[in-house]
Amino acid sequence: MSFSHDESSEFPPTGGTKLESFLFSCELSSKVPFYIFQGDEEEDLEHFLELRTVCLGEGAKEESNVVEVTAMNHLGKTTSVPIANLHVKCLPMVSLGEFELKAPVTIRLKAGTGPVSVSGLHLIASQAEDSDLSEEEEEEDDDEAEEEELPSVKPAKKKKNQ
Repeated sequence: MSFSHDESSEFPPTGGTKLESFLFSCELSSKVPFYIFQGDEEEDLEHFLELRTVCLGEGAKEESNVVEVTAMNHLGKTTSVPIANLHVKCLPMVSLGEFELKAPVTIRLKAGTGPVSVSGLHLIASQAEDSDLSEEEEEEDDDEAEEEELPSVKPAKKKKNQ
């Protein structure tokens, strides 16, 4: 699944950006207690992780399973935040909505043995190519031309009572 997005806070508004999305999932457990999400090192691409759900997997014990993420804040400083405290009997799943983080992101099982499944979207933002923009602009121009060609509708004249 991919879609285009005209403006982004990460890019100047002068040009459009292209945003592609891909499914993301990882499983944390006592054997694999963390996952590091990193994008490619290409200059013109930015990678984001949009977390949606955190849930306990089959075979989870009756214990608290705390999941935390470590990422950069708006000041460029690395910070860690717990995002879920799951338990089999009372809270086996948490919906995070659209919790978006810029790569790199570390997801860690801070407490418990899991398994805990974390899922969401891997978003890749890139500058839209000139050819993509020109095609979109041409389509918009065509739409505007079609709108201009439509005759205006005049209200009907009322008949006078005789």
